[in-house]
Amino acid sequence: MPTQFSRRSLIRGITAATAAVTLAAGLAACGGESDAATKTSDSAGTVTVGRLANGAATETALKVAEVKSISSLLPDDIKKSGKLVIGSGTLPSGSPPLGFVGSDQKSLTGSEVDLARLVSAVLGLEPQVRRSTWENLFIGLDSGKVDVAFSNVTDTEERKQKYEFASYRKDDLAFEVKKDDTWNFDNNYENLAGKTVSVSNGTNQEKLLLEWKAKLEKEGKKLTVKYFQETNSLYLALNSGKIDAYFGPSPSLSYHATQTADSPQATRVAGQFSGAGESLQGLIAATAKKDSGLAKPLAAAINHLIENGQYAKWLKAWNLAGEAVAKSEVNPPGLPLTNS
Repeated sequence: MPTQFSRRSLIRGITAATAAVTLAAGLAACGGESDAATKTSDSAGTVTVGRLANGAATETALKVAEVKSISSLLPDDIKKSGKLVIGSGTLPSGSPPLGFVGSDQKSLTGSEVDLARLVSAVLGLEPQVRRSTWENLFIGLDSGKVDVAFSNVTDTEERKQKYEFASYRKDDLAFEVKKDDTWNFDNNYENLAGKTVSVSNGTNQEKLLLEWKAKLEKEGKKLTVKYFQETNSLYLALNSGKIDAYFGPSPSLSYHATQTADSPQATRVAGQFSGAGESLQGLIAATAKKDSGLAKPLAAAINHLIENGQYAKWLKAWNLAGEAVAKSEVNPPGLPLTNS
């Protein structure tokens, strides 16, 4: 993934970000939830993306204002509240560049929350971000404590039984290994035979990995899957050889590999895979409770940002231009039920 900043600044950045995230995790409320600071010094009609990002993004001020024809599509209860409660499943340790605690050691920054703020501006709503663990992200949606998740959620046919989607970014997954490891995925699950791979619990990539594990078992081969509660433990295991690879979101893994490039803990990306399986390009989507009436205005707001250039500038600021989509779709085809 192309970058616009020096490796030295990146290494400084991740050190500060890690410390900040650790502090934030310690302050999290019981039950795995915490309200993230979302106030900024932006003037009306401006949303600054890439702020407090420790060099991981290029801070960019974007002009964006409410579009009445789009905000009129909002459900009445959201209009009345005047706010959009945004779920971010980034506790305990964050997932740069998607969502992590910024350099002020309290505010959530990252590409996902920045897009949520841009969408909120188009909808004329005040963004309020609520951080949680990944599992509690969906509990928040189910309970109504959260209106919409902007948290690298993959569109799947299974999830459509409970949620509705407005797509906004390609969903590519990746394998990360130690830099001196010669193994590559090569788009072939059989190359996982004999390996020990870590993945996050409850994620789309876990479902894909467990499917490959089952296929290998039928062939008389073994794939060991391991789980870690937080990122630091995961990378300690990778660097010590306790696991062979980590399977996760491509942006996060590419970010980490870039940041560690000149360190003794250097890693590399050893292959990518679509989050929707072999035959379909996976999509990341804003996720709301099914029949909430939010997917349509969310998609309209994202398409407004695409058409007026703020979307491309947001992706460029976070070095994610390669993950752009041509338009936001309501409930596009996702990972099939047979795969999920």
